[in-house]
Amino acid sequence: MTDAAALPGQPRGEVVSGPATTRAVNVLAPNPSVMTLDGTNTWIVSEPDSPLAVVIDPGPLHDGHLRAVVAAAERAGKRVALTLLTHGHPDHAEGAARFAELTGTPVRALDPTLRLGDEGLAAGDVVDTGGLELRVVAAPGHTADSLCFHLPADQAVLTGDTVLGRGTTMVAHPDGRLGDYLDSLRRLRSLTVDDGVRTVLPGHGPVLDDAQGAVEFYLAHRAHRLAQVETAVEDGVVTPEAVVARVYADVDRSLWPAAELSVRAQLEYLREHGLI
Repeated sequence: MTDAAALPGQPRGEVVSGPATTRAVNVLAPNPSVMTLDGTNTWIVSEPDSPLAVVIDPGPLHDGHLRAVVAAAERAGKRVALTLLTHGHPDHAEGAARFAELTGTPVRALDPTLRLGDEGLAAGDVVDTGGLELRVVAAPGHTADSLCFHLPADQAVLTGDTVLGRGTTMVAHPDGRLGDYLDSLRRLRSLTVDDGVRTVLPGHGPVLDDAQGAVEFYLAHRAHRLAQVETAVEDGVVTPEAVVARVYADVDRSLWPAAELSVRAQLEYLREHGLI
């Protein structure tokens, strides 16, 4: 058995519903799969002494899960006052409209088509609800509309799919772009170096207690994969499908369709930079 402290980001182990930091509580959605890992992490965040809470990524359209999120907040003496989305993939956002019906909350997102209410979200915004401060961080790359939320009081960042608690994420080409994703990872690294972020609260997988280590691992992994793709093309392997079969031979075949999206993003990046 591998010591979790030796793994990238120092994952806490099993993914469970319950408190993760002083201000963040996870409610794990019942939608496990090879793509969603243990399921979607729906986060309830609030100041300890506040009656108001913010929910980030209500998850799939699963009424039992959505009601479980409301119940978890109520058990803590909280009323959900706002819903935020890290991005629009269904495993994070499909239940948002129904959750808004259950809670009477607005839904704020970068993508206008996902919003319910007058306010959206943009990089640099500060969300203040019941004394809770969340800073909106631009994180395009996995998708064009991806955001992260910096929770300075807990030295934490909620990363959606930009950084996962286990494994690595895909760049969902053509909506996602590798150059944007690398910039987003560097932005997160700056949070760990300059702003004291220590903990990653991911959209899937366990909490990570070494945020800087996790981001550094992601950057190194991306550089390694990009070099492998470049070498494959130089060797005459040119179609995305063939590159996946060569470069991702060590990856479960069920993940190859997602890997192909990342390969397409990598090929686009290499072409844009004149490397192939």
